Amino acid sequence: MLLAVDIGNTNITLGLVEGRTLVATRRAGTPGTATADELELLLGGLLGLDGRSLGDVTGIVIASVVPAQTAMIERVAAHLGIGVVVATAGTVPLAIRVDRPGEVGADRLVNALAAQRLYGTPAVVVDFGTATTFDCVGDDGAYLGGAIAPGLELGLEALAARTAKLPRIELRTPDRAIGRDTVGAMQSGTIFGYQALASGLLARIRAELAELTGADVESIQAILTGGLSAAPWARDIEGVSVIDPDLTLKGLAILYAEVAGGDPLEEGYA
Repeated sequence: MLLAVDIGNTNITLGLVEGRTLVATRRAGTPGTATADELELLLGGLLGLDGRSLGDVTGIVIASVVPAQTAMIERVAAHLGIGVVVATAGTVPLAIRVDRPGEVGADRLVNALAAQRLYGTPAVVVDFGTATTFDCVGDDGAYLGGAIAPGLELGLEALAARTAKLPRIELRTPDRAIGRDTVGAMQSGTIFGYQALASGLLARIRAELAELTGADVESIQAILTGGLSAAPWARDIEGVSVIDPDLTLKGLAILYAEVAGGDPLEEGYA
């Protein structure tokens, strides 16, 4: 069994891959100062929810934007004698055509790999996480760069923390853009405003990518992923071709198969 681990600033997400299939996913808050022992307990507990254990794991593949937690998982793997592949600019099998390849987040490269292998190119991946990222994949599969915006939940937290009277609210699509109370106004600004941000920036990026690659704009795949991609309001973002909340985990499974010789995801799994 392969354990795919996506370590973000807010959440750590696990994917269990058996044979050629992603069979289960689990999510927990990213531990800030966890020791290797504490992290081993967390991983074992999450696996136990699906009737598995760390003793069943034969390989681990990691994409991380939190270096301290990457090091802790590597220590856990070493303690258990499990091989590890860490996604970096040097291990992800993509050409990276940006000024500083080493600065690109591992999750963004893994998303680009999954987009190319599962959905075809050229493509744009929109990832709704702590930050919202837009990443471009050329017609030859190369990573070409993208854009980064503050995440939706990050914006809500900032509103509640930096203002005296604005509360924390439920992320629910309001009936109208003109809110009649504070909560309605905040829901309108958050949901409709974020849909407009995502749709507008995606349209501009697809147009530039079409110019770079010579492709028709409509032929450019736009793939939405990340923790908030499964929210009902995400379906109304204009220009999105596919919503795949597990894209990063699938990309990690693909990376492990191509780098360490594991089984590829089954054809048509996407």
